[in-house]
Amino acid sequence: MAKIYVIHENDDWTRHLVNRLEELNLPYESWHLDEGIVNLTEAPPEGVFYNRMSASSHTRDHRYAPELTGAVLDWLEFHGRKVLNGSNALRLELSKVKQYTALEKHGIKTPKTIAAVGKQQVIEAAKALNIVPFITKHNRAGKGLGVQLFYSIAALEEHLAKPDYEEPVDGIVLIQEYIESPESYITRVEFIGGEYFYSVQVDTSEGFELCPADVCQIGDLFCPVGEEPKEQRAKFEIVENNETKLLENYANFLKDSGIDVAGIEFIRNAKGEVFTYDVNTNTNYNSDAEAKEEKYAMLQLAKFLGQELEKVTAQKVK
Repeated sequence: MAKIYVIHENDDWTRHLVNRLEELNLPYESWHLDEGIVNLTEAPPEGVFYNRMSASSHTRDHRYAPELTGAVLDWLEFHGRKVLNGSNALRLELSKVKQYTALEKHGIKTPKTIAAVGKQQVIEAAKALNIVPFITKHNRAGKGLGVQLFYSIAALEEHLAKPDYEEPVDGIVLIQEYIESPESYITRVEFIGGEYFYSVQVDTSEGFELCPADVCQIGDLFCPVGEEPKEQRAKFEIVENNETKLLENYANFLKDSGIDVAGIEFIRNAKGEVFTYDVNTNTNYNSDAEAKEEKYAMLQLAKFLGQELEKVTAQKVK
C-alpha cells in the first residue's frame, strides 16, 4: 500500500506532524536519515515522499544526513516518485548563496552579501562590503546559528582569533549588511502546498535564535529574587500580511524552485524597505502562536500530504 514517507533527521521536529497524520488516519512511515543505505539496484516503494531535511543537522551530530538525503532524493526522482521539497529544494536549504541568487532572480530584494572562505578572506570581504554595522552568518546553518553582529573590522578580527571560533560546516562565511528593524522583529511567511497559509511576527530583541519550534524556545528570562517578572510580548505571533506583491513573488519563486512547503523570512528597515534573507524548507511552527489564532500549520500540512497521496493512489488505479 502506498504511504506518506517523511524524510528527516530530527524526531523532535516531526512529532507534531506525525500526530496530525495519525489524527487523520493517514498511512505514513518515518525515514530518519542520519545514516542508511541507498540501493540503486532496487526501485523505491510507492507513495508520497516529503523531504524536511535540515541545514542544521550537523549541530545534532548528523553531519552527513543532508548528503544521504540528496542521494535518496535522486533515487526517488529517477524512479518518478512523487517527491515534495525535492532535490532542488534541498540544495536551496543547504546554501544561502543559492537562496539569495534565486530570490533576486524573482525580483525579491536580499541584503548586500559577500561570501568568503578562510579567516583572512572573511576580513577582506568585510572591508569590501564597507558597511557598518554588519553581520556574519554561515552559508549552511539554520535556526540563526552562527549569526554575529559587528560594529567594526577590529571586532571581527578579534572574533575570528578566538580559540572557540566555529568554522561553518561547508567553510563558507557570509558577510552581510545589517538590516535594523525599528521595532525589533522579523516576519516569517509560511507556505504549504505552494499556497500562502499565514505570517508570524518574531521578536528579535533577545537575539537571533529564530526557530519557531517549541523545542527551540529559550527559557524564562533571568529575574532577580523578590521581583515580579515583567510582562513580555509574545516571541512568536501570527499577524496579518498585506504585502500582496511580495507574497505573489514568493509563490512564484517557490513554484520555480520546486519547493512545496517553506517558511520565508523578511525584515523591514526604518525606510520601510523589505529585505528577504532566509528560506526554510524544513519549516517549523510555534504551538502557542497557533493556538491563539486557531491556525494549525501541521494539520494543514498533513491534509496536503493526504491529498497528494490520494492523487498518487488514483493514478496507480488507472
